[in-house]
Amino acid sequence: MRILVIEDDPQLAAYLAKGLGELGAVVDQVGDGRDGLFMAAGNPYDLLILDRMLPSLDGLAILRTLRASGNHTPVLILSALGEVDNRVEGLRAGGDDYLVKPFAFAELQARIEALQRRAGAGEAPVTRLQAGDLEMDLLTRTVTRAGQEIALQPREFRLLEYLLRHAGQVVTRTMLLEHVWDYHFDPQTNVIDVHISRLRAKLDKGFERPLLHTVRGAGYMLRAT
Repeated sequence: MRILVIEDDPQLAAYLAKGLGELGAVVDQVGDGRDGLFMAAGNPYDLLILDRMLPSLDGLAILRTLRASGNHTPVLILSALGEVDNRVEGLRAGGDDYLVKPFAFAELQARIEALQRRAGAGEAPVTRLQAGDLEMDLLTRTVTRAGQEIALQPREFRLLEYLLRHAGQVVTRTMLLEHVWDYHFDPQTNVIDVHISRLRAKLDKGFERPLLHTVRGAGYMLRAT
């Protein structure tokens, strides 16, 4: 599940990204309204978590713009504005749910699950990712290649999931740091290289055709052909 968090409180945004990431979500976060609208309009997300009071452009303006353009991505509004009129205004602007701050993460999770069920009522949710003979089952959290199970550590699983979701595309170090490690700066360590090396050994050892490739000067690519 890919989620965009539009929230200008850096501590809350980091808390959301960490908690949602532990649930297996790929999380992007942005703290400015205009940047949030640009990200939401230009990328495919399964869910938007949207604050109301944002710099540059407020949350309801973002929501109305998205809905007017035909974007129907589910939106969960998070706001300290908790009066009945505030909640009604948010829902009528196009929000699918409204959660008042402060909140319990367990309730946020339950509301996200409810939105997922509602969004998936007419279509089967994605539970399996594949590239060639490599398959990942998101429900059982298992990975196989040519029918052989591959044991991965949690971080390796998350790394591979991100690569599979972007199979055939170059994935940069910055993208991996942000979406797999939740870093929004480069710690100048070899953590990515180490995990890529371990993952490559597990995926490609014993197979004639490698899947995980280094694109010199750019990043990495998972490619089946």
